[in-house]
Amino acid sequence: MTLKERDKKHLWHPLTQHKIHPEALPIVKAKGAILFGEDGKEYIDGIASWYTAMFGHCNDFILNKVQEQMQQLDQIVFAGFTHEPAIRLSEELIKILPDNQQKIFFSDNGSTANEVGIKMALQYHFNKGEKRNTIIAFEDGFHGDTFGAMSASGLSVYNGPFEDFFIDVKRIATPNSENIDSVLEQLQQIIKNNKVAAFIYEPLVQGANAMHMFEAKYLDQILRICKEHSVITIADEVMTGFGKTGSYFASDHLQEKPDIISMSKALTAGFVPMAVTSCTQNIYNAFLDDSVGKAFFHAHTYSANPIACSASLAAIELLKTEEIQNNIQRVIASHKNFNDKIKNHPKIKTTRQKGVIYALDLNIKMDRYGKKRYEIFNHFINKGVFLRPLGNTVYIQAPYAVTQEQLEKIYDSIIDLLDFV
Repeated sequence: MTLKERDKKHLWHPLTQHKIHPEALPIVKAKGAILFGEDGKEYIDGIASWYTAMFGHCNDFILNKVQEQMQQLDQIVFAGFTHEPAIRLSEELIKILPDNQQKIFFSDNGSTANEVGIKMALQYHFNKGEKRNTIIAFEDGFHGDTFGAMSASGLSVYNGPFEDFFIDVKRIATPNSENIDSVLEQLQQIIKNNKVAAFIYEPLVQGANAMHMFEAKYLDQILRICKEHSVITIADEVMTGFGKTGSYFASDHLQEKPDIISMSKALTAGFVPMAVTSCTQNIYNAFLDDSVGKAFFHAHTYSANPIACSASLAAIELLKTEEIQNNIQRVIASHKNFNDKIKNHPKIKTTRQKGVIYALDLNIKMDRYGKKRYEIFNHFINKGVFLRPLGNTVYIQAPYAVTQEQLEKIYDSIIDLLDFV
């Protein structure tokens, strides 16, 4: 039996209606920006496998560091124990995070990183003797699939059956030049009429919301109002972190720095799952008390797994190299050149770019997970390119290791699509 046939016996894939789409594409190997299929075909990974493998699959430098760590220390409980990889990683993260970040809390994935951030914010106020139970979030944002993170997410396609169980969340529109005044007024009213604990947001790019982008200067105004009212600000950098917006973090583009930052995905370069939630010293201090009950009672079995920490340390070391920084700038410039060629095509409605993230909206109406979307996905697969459309939005977020030849093949597959649709 093939892998495709064996897969169908027992596996349940995410974001998949198996009655309509019963088959998955088996991948047997990956290297650099290339995925190798069981069918012998090669596919350029145009989205770095959900924005994780940003330094290329099976990167030799990271692989060697992970192998060394596996022979030294594999796993140890992080409650009551510590180890050098976690200590070193905290030191290296603090060097590249915004200056106000001081403490590092480990968990497993992007959703749990946001879950931790939300719980930190709620308990921060509780520990100070003030019960605040409302969260503010952007419309159509996405923060994960655990309940706190899901509550903060506004994409109903993911949340429908669970909305009756959510924590209290008030939503505001993402800001732009036309609505900024009304958004700020709505924000003021929400804070006035509710006990608001936190504002959680994806800075500058909303990933699952079809790579929707907005400007730093408007977000800064929102953050200033939050800080004036002691509303904890939580930057969800799970997608945007580690170089994707052209700086280490999207928050670097802002004057107002968040109180809490959540990270995952490229944190470990796609090698193993891990997440981090960082915070300011002020947040951390609210949990220091003679009462055990004021401690932060949140734990994951694999928190600060030494192997994951070693992968992350290697990834950060690579991120800071001249080679990777030059690659990032090369990809940014390449996307800009491609955009100049196609932005006025009649089949394209809009285009946008932030750092290495490039997106375009096709000038057609279609469902997010409808038949047309799968036809477009299959078009790219048939061209040897892995791009995963979000409704009528096609986006690129390839590894920093992608070659120019591979980028051109991605671009060509998009140009061919414009004839196809």
